Amino acid sequence: MVERNETVSILIPFYNCPYVGQAVQSALAQSYPHIEVIVIDDGSTMYKERISSYLSRITYLEKENNGVASAMNFGIKQAKGDYFVWLSSDDTIHPDKVRHQLNFMQRKNAFLSCTNFNTMNKNSEIIKYNAGLHFNNDLELLKLLQNYNPINGCTVMFSKKVVETVGLFNEQLKYAQDYEYWLRVALQYPIHYFPMTLTNYRIHDDMGTVRHKEEITNEFHYVRDQYHDSIGNLINIRSNNQLDQ
Repeated sequence: MVERNETVSILIPFYNCPYVGQAVQSALAQSYPHIEVIVIDDGSTMYKERISSYLSRITYLEKENNGVASAMNFGIKQAKGDYFVWLSSDDTIHPDKVRHQLNFMQRKNAFLSCTNFNTMNKNSEIIKYNAGLHFNNDLELLKLLQNYNPINGCTVMFSKKVVETVGLFNEQLKYAQDYEYWLRVALQYPIHYFPMTLTNYRIHDDMGTVRHKEEITNEFHYVRDQYHDSIGNLINIRSNNQLDQ
């Protein structure tokens, strides 16, 4: 078992979300001790009181409202971690999320990894266990990534070296900033799948994917088309390399 005491920054973008307290609590409950929890208040006007009891244990950043990509970038720039975890303010993570996923990444020398997840409802009741896709290898994941986003952003952990290489999230994108980032990363590094379920992803009526479905679809198609050929070329290279082995 790899034991390197690297710091992990858990980044929680927050905008008027009533579940933010649960997200923060799950981040602070990590069994891995070398963490920092950063809440990025993206111009919220409601529910700030739900994290007031945690303020002495977290880094609380405030900024003008400009979207998730902007909030993530703001947090990354001030984070001290060697690795980053993105946790949406309406989701929660397992107490051993950081410990298990970090150990996996250290063993694999991985720069970005994702895991499986459960879905839960507005009352925090699990709707479906292991709701995500399973990938046998990084080439299989890459082939899916060419056409849609198979990665739940709140299952991801990525190294600071990724940011140093590919940069920050694209703040021009309101909805597909995660998909565009995974595509950019995939052109530089293999994306590793860790087959554990370490995140609870909340499905509720006020979530952005429900309220902005048409805009999300349009932006997704724009991003997919922009990277389709370059990802296709990478798939061909990886496929040929496998045949040669």
